[in-house]
Amino acid sequence: MSYRTEEIAYVQPAQPAASAQAVQQQRSTAEYRALDAAHHIHPFSDMGSLNRSGSRVIVKAQGVYLWDSEDNKVIDGMAGLWCVNVGYGRKELADAAYKQMQELPYYNTFFKTTHPPVIELSALLAELAPEPFNHFFYCNSGSEGNDTVLRIVHQYWATQGKHSKKFVISRKNGYHGSTIAGGTLGGMGYMHEQMPSKVENIVHIDQPYFFGEAQGNLTPEEFALARAQQLEAKILEIGADNVAAFIGEPFQGAGGVIFPASTYWPEIQRICRKYDILLVADEVIGGFGRTGEWFAHQHFGFEPDLITLAKGLTSGYVPMGAVGLHDRVAKAIIENGDFNHGLTYSGHPVAAAVAVANLKLLRDEKIVDRVKNDTGPYFQKKLRETFANHPIIGEISGAGLVAGLQLAQDPKARKRFANGGDVGTICRDFCFNGNLIMRATGDRMLLSPPLVITKLEIDEIVSKAKKAIDATAQQLGIS
Repeated sequence: MSYRTEEIAYVQPAQPAASAQAVQQQRSTAEYRALDAAHHIHPFSDMGSLNRSGSRVIVKAQGVYLWDSEDNKVIDGMAGLWCVNVGYGRKELADAAYKQMQELPYYNTFFKTTHPPVIELSALLAELAPEPFNHFFYCNSGSEGNDTVLRIVHQYWATQGKHSKKFVISRKNGYHGSTIAGGTLGGMGYMHEQMPSKVENIVHIDQPYFFGEAQGNLTPEEFALARAQQLEAKILEIGADNVAAFIGEPFQGAGGVIFPASTYWPEIQRICRKYDILLVADEVIGGFGRTGEWFAHQHFGFEPDLITLAKGLTSGYVPMGAVGLHDRVAKAIIENGDFNHGLTYSGHPVAAAVAVANLKLLRDEKIVDRVKNDTGPYFQKKLRETFANHPIIGEISGAGLVAGLQLAQDPKARKRFANGGDVGTICRDFCFNGNLIMRATGDRMLLSPPLVITKLEIDEIVSKAKKAIDATAQQLGIS
């Protein structure tokens, strides 16, 4: 089974007689599955395989836990899709949405209009973001945010009279969304195979994936520096006058939680400044506390010109994305006529109201501070202690409350499984059937739990992850 397939072949564990809660469901699990198979196309899924095995039906959530239609309690080690930062069931966010729907459920920000929620959100983001970011454009997702980045980048260089700057450089195995533009920016070949109409003037360099791609005796720092220097080589190949921007996730999320060594981002920034190229940080996953800093680029110590935001912006309670503009980029856009880009739901008042409530929770409850100083270090230490010298774990990467565990045939030799995607799927299914959500990207197992997780809940995640990884090793005949 290919690692690109996101569906999970759910094997229902043995259950006692249905609980009262399960009986009271509006439909039976079988009915839900049949309707789902008949009418619903899932994202990133082999629908034939999924329909044969049947979807797991999630019916409610609270804190860091989910419940399915069979009354199984599941701990969510992925915060949904990297997004439920404040956890499930926060009444403050539901109340913010309800109040805003009663007052002003919708109006656009076209035609010289605005509304209080988007004004308040913009001011709050300017307070929370690093000082050069004081202006924000709104959309509905990270994918749309990265489409918007392309529009801003090209408009910026047009205002500077540098119309030849059209190329944008990104990375292989990077992920920047699923629209045609976002998918082209991303460097995932299996997505490109289904996109014959890719956006022009986008090229890729190699990723800083030390465990999987380093050759010889290079240290992680030497390897990261060499990979960063590919950017300069690509710029010189294209011509600096033709390159508009470089975009990268501070750490690669969907690509496997790949954290480059400390030499990487300073060199990327140096090269961008040397050749007058905009530096874009895709903060869709890393933003709003995931690494223990408000924004992941702060963890890595570089200063971008544009940042893409989504996911943790509303903790996933409603869809919303944004692009933050450095003052010098915003000034050029503001002072040079029309910016001909926008969406029906740009700055949607309900989404903005929920975002404001969500960001205030992160700030006022000091959730980000707790990730940096308490639960994040505990999570990283617990993982490293638990999987030290494990026979199929070759690397643990991450910071704060995000981690990638590398499955490997020979960890000490950095030898990966030849069929790594299949091994990842085996491990993922052991997790899922053990009531833990842990994602597989190829041969890397990913964790990104809600930021409100407690140490006791961290212990539960790590314990369940170990059982699943031990079971995977046993199935592979490795001990």
